[in-house]
Amino acid sequence: MSLFLCIFVSLLILPVSIFLAWRKLKNGHSNIKVPPGSGGWPVVGESFRYLSLGTQQFISEKRREYSTDVFQTSIFRQKMAVFCGAQGNKFVYTKLIKSWWPDTVKKILFDPEFSHILVDESLVIHHFVHEILKPEALKLYIPVMDAMVREHVELDWDGNEVVKVHPLSKKHTFSLACRLFVNEIDVQQVTKIFKHFVLVTSGMFSVPINLPGTAYSRGVKGGKLVREELEKIITRRRKELLEKKETSPCYTDVLSRMLLLTDENGKFMSDKEISNYIIALLVASYESTSTAISFVLKYLAELPHIYHEVYKELTNIAKLKGEGELLNWEDIQKMRYSWNVVCESLRLTTMNSSFSGFREVVTDVSFSGFTIPKGYKASWSSYTTHKDPECFPDPEKFDPTRFEGKGPAPYTYVPFGGGRRMCCGKEYARLEILVFIYNIVTRFNLEIVNPQEKIVFHSFPIPVEGLPIRITRHNIYS
Repeated sequence: MSLFLCIFVSLLILPVSIFLAWRKLKNGHSNIKVPPGSGGWPVVGESFRYLSLGTQQFISEKRREYSTDVFQTSIFRQKMAVFCGAQGNKFVYTKLIKSWWPDTVKKILFDPEFSHILVDESLVIHHFVHEILKPEALKLYIPVMDAMVREHVELDWDGNEVVKVHPLSKKHTFSLACRLFVNEIDVQQVTKIFKHFVLVTSGMFSVPINLPGTAYSRGVKGGKLVREELEKIITRRRKELLEKKETSPCYTDVLSRMLLLTDENGKFMSDKEISNYIIALLVASYESTSTAISFVLKYLAELPHIYHEVYKELTNIAKLKGEGELLNWEDIQKMRYSWNVVCESLRLTTMNSSFSGFREVVTDVSFSGFTIPKGYKASWSSYTTHKDPECFPDPEKFDPTRFEGKGPAPYTYVPFGGGRRMCCGKEYARLEILVFIYNIVTRFNLEIVNPQEKIVFHSFPIPVEGLPIRITRHNIYS
């Protein structure tokens, strides 16, 4: 009887012990006040709920239930503190937070051998990226951008009564990135890479289930194919540089300069390493910029009074240009109202559909009365300030004058980050968007085809019909 009792007690204690150990692991630092929230289901956390609700609804629900400043959730199999409001935005841009990519995203994007190496963690690459994207370097890109937009308009816009703006802007921004980053001008090669890259961006923020037929599985396959194509280009370019014995950094495309770059130990990077960094640049420059272009044109087509002011500013610039003369840095600096329109479009739509980024807490930190333990992942969404009436009165109104003078209060407008975490690609995006808008507005009148077109939200907002816009040539171009 005593033996039976011992066995019974042991069997009772075992699951209780396992449960207590799981609770301790789940709660982590039990003696500190962590942000309130829910971890969701085992393993998957709240990923399904986040993906089904979308960022805005998910965050609004959590802020009502737990805290308006910071709450805890579990997404991408990670405990995550989500920071809200201007102070939350400011906090995630401090040195207490470092860059982090979810493993599920890295599996799609990067070669497994080098997926642990990120731009922020390599000082050489970090400085290199800032060097190639600073205004002095980008000035050289403006004529190339202008020439490529003109060619794009002639091929895909001219002669059409209606164009689908969203897929066309994605096609253009990817082609431009390939031209500037890897100097790839072979249309068939770029088209091939683009086809695979669409799978990558579709799979990055899908449910991370790697089974045949899922978006995530297609993303993993697409990423592998993109890397293979890029490595072919890299190998060919390295051979060309060696054969020409070219060691001067006069090559202006990023790839050629990266091939000549050495790390802290004087070692050249491998093809796979370079491929990883090129993919990171493509991701950063592709979907966000193409979405921004699409929605600026959407607002211009819907709001004639805004379009008229942009048209007036841009045609004044066009009148001072000689026939066939390309845009330059001075022209871009005159596009002040047009950039305010872009900023207002970014505030309202393009950067509010997803978490604005992911970070990792490097040490135990305090925020709004809570302690966020070291190792927690951190995220935020510009939605919490961009749509806040205290930050932007009448937040649903399209009003470019918000950006005149000193503009919005610090850390309330953050499509490009802020502080030490300001996106180094901000100026690149500004140039690309303005050059595109200039070439469209100075040529065409715009009319929205379906004002009720549904917008679905994935990693970025997507017009389900592709954003069809009716275009007619201005008389001065007839």
